[in-house]
Amino acid sequence: MDLNKQINMAVKTGKIKLGCSEATDAAKTGKARLIIIASNCPEPQKSSILYNAKLSEVPVYVYSGTSMDLSAACEKPFLVAALTVKEPGDSEILKLAES
Repeated sequence: MDLNKQINMAVKTGKIKLGCSEATDAAKTGKARLIIIASNCPEPQKSSILYNAKLSEVPVYVYSGTSMDLSAACEKPFLVAALTVKEPGDSEILKLAES
């Protein structure tokens, strides 16, 4: 599976939210199907997302690239440290949650 292609497809056809605070809120409420965080996500936010996701059983995938790489996959002109997938759209991004 081409991860960047699936992320891009989820951004274009699904319902996603960008940012650490959005990811933390989704993890707290359990209203996310998958959370993807960049490898260089700031530590306090990363810890908060991982802790809350574990409590609400939301799968978290740590993206191997930096926030700059994740923003390129999303085709956004700003850094993306965290991405919350609420609906995958036409993508197969939720297969990451199974692995």
